[in-house]
Amino acid sequence: MHDMHLIHTDLKPENILFISPDYVKVPDYKLTNIKITTILFSTRHYRAPEVILGLGWSYPCDIWSVGCILVELCSGEALFQTHENLEHLAMMERVLGPIPHHMLKRVDQHAEKYVRRGRLDWPEGATSRESIKAVLKLHRLQVVANLVMHHVDHSAGDLIDLLQGLLRYDPSLRITAHQALRHPFFTRDFHRRY
Repeated sequence: MHDMHLIHTDLKPENILFISPDYVKVPDYKLTNIKITTILFSTRHYRAPEVILGLGWSYPCDIWSVGCILVELCSGEALFQTHENLEHLAMMERVLGPIPHHMLKRVDQHAEKYVRRGRLDWPEGATSRESIKAVLKLHRLQVVANLVMHHVDHSAGDLIDLLQGLLRYDPSLRITAHQALRHPFFTRDFHRRY
């Protein structure tokens, strides 16, 4: 999709189609005059930090979603199970560490309420004790990846490294789709080890 200059904006497990070996290839048809509507939304659990902070959309938003999906597919649980933006950002910080200061300085007017004195307004800005508890029960990414390893046969190091690339706060530093597909987590020859 990114090669076609398209951003999905709503990647989530329900929007992923795994190809069945029984599929039937439809002949290629020439398509002309396709109108693509720009829609700016993303299902909350998979929403990138730059979207919540109002810093704009680009291809890395999809990559962040893929990182969240990968954790969920391996663990069976959404990485960021939340229903409000400040709680979501606090969950990200709990799992990944502090959001970079340069991103918090550039938030748009709608996201200014999430930042106070150059840092996330958490837990002071929390809407409830339940929200604080939901954030505090989360684990750092390394712990999350180790828990995920109980469900997959790859090395924990490769998975952690891939997730760290997919879930980088700064979209300009996040790995691309092409880089992710070439990552050792997907390309390493595991058959020699077993």
